[in-house]
Amino acid sequence: MRWKALNLPSWGRTVSADCLAARPERVSEAVAAMADVDAAGLGLLAYGAGTSYGDVALNPGGRALLTQRLNRLLAFDPATGDVVAESGVTIRDLLRVFLPRGYLMPVSPGTAFVTVGGAVANDVHGKNHESVGSFCNHVRWLELLLPSGEIVRTGPDQRPELFRATAGGIGLTGVILAVCLRLMAVRSNGVTVTERRIADLDGFLAALDAAEPGAHSVGWIDALSGGRALGRGVLQVGRLAAESVPPPSARTLSLPVDLPGFVLNPLTVAAFNAAYWRRVPAAGRERLLAYETFSYPLDAILRWNRLYGRGGFHQFQCVVPVAEGPVALRRLLEEASRARAASFLAVLKRLGDGRAGFLSFPRAGYTLAMDFPHRAGTPALLGRLERVVREHGGRIYLAKDSALSPEGFAEMYPELDRFRAVLAEVDPAGRMNSALARRLSVRRVA
Repeated sequence: MRWKALNLPSWGRTVSADCLAARPERVSEAVAAMADVDAAGLGLLAYGAGTSYGDVALNPGGRALLTQRLNRLLAFDPATGDVVAESGVTIRDLLRVFLPRGYLMPVSPGTAFVTVGGAVANDVHGKNHESVGSFCNHVRWLELLLPSGEIVRTGPDQRPELFRATAGGIGLTGVILAVCLRLMAVRSNGVTVTERRIADLDGFLAALDAAEPGAHSVGWIDALSGGRALGRGVLQVGRLAAESVPPPSARTLSLPVDLPGFVLNPLTVAAFNAAYWRRVPAAGRERLLAYETFSYPLDAILRWNRLYGRGGFHQFQCVVPVAEGPVALRRLLEEASRARAASFLAVLKRLGDGRAGFLSFPRAGYTLAMDFPHRAGTPALLGRLERVVREHGGRIYLAKDSALSPEGFAEMYPELDRFRAVLAEVDPAGRMNSALARRLSVRRVA
């Protein structure tokens, strides 16, 4: 297999990895690449679309298997909705092929550019998690290239321990080659979206708690607001509609250069957040939108991560239990507001119990995501936010993380030992590796 020296970035652009990379176009080439891995080195990791914010998909000093060309649709059964796709197929690919035919993924993250393999490796969730669970709850089976070079099939009913270690397993059990995902039938591409202003955090939590079952609910919060307006924002509730709408234009905007660092400051970001809040009439409104327009607003701006300048940004996302939510979320928003860290709109959602893997992020509670430009004080802020999450029994999302401590990780993921047991069985030599795995001591320390 041909290897080439590359520098691979994270989406947040605060970290990147110099590594040797191979780009297989066939499964046989992926197997050959695995055979090249020296167990004495820094191992191998699959790298998909590059949409992870931190270091979860990076392997500096090691090897990377680029999966973008493993992007074939292999089979589809219209009677069940089961589609078999190679790991490099993106959510966007699935939408373009199947939504016009009346099928949709039950679960989708906030970008359609993520690959199916990445969606499995991070067991991603969507705006309807309470009712449908996480992505891997809808995976029937997957084909996995083990570190030994063997290709195995695993699923909820086939080698279930291996499946639970691979779902949300951040790429450490092997290279995902193909995924069988069950799509759901839909009547149209339309979503009826109700939007209304919410005055404060207590109002937001009450509104999320009252959202109807099956709805796609998301709150956009002004993370710089404080005092009585702490937690104010806009709640969007989407319901799949019977009426179709014209699909969004294939044309997208693109940010051609990095914005100067001084552009994002507390004044400009506060002005944007206030304008976003006021764009919704005081009485609220209802609109019929295309599914893609509602689900992936940032996908309309290519390379939007350049908004944060050359220094990049960190995304912090956590989930806290329902009972702890009012106090924990208030503390987190107060920390962000005091830091004046120029965070654009934060995202608040309600999660249920659905999760498929030992290291899957979701749990019943409220999840809050905030972006912070990389500045001198940002690491300390992230440390304070982690401390709040730990004190309230929550956890931090590994797909977004760039700063979690090993101690915090072990405390937040109580099934870590079960994950480690599977990893010791399928990869005793440690041939799969990543920057995040080393930073968090994911493998058992002797």
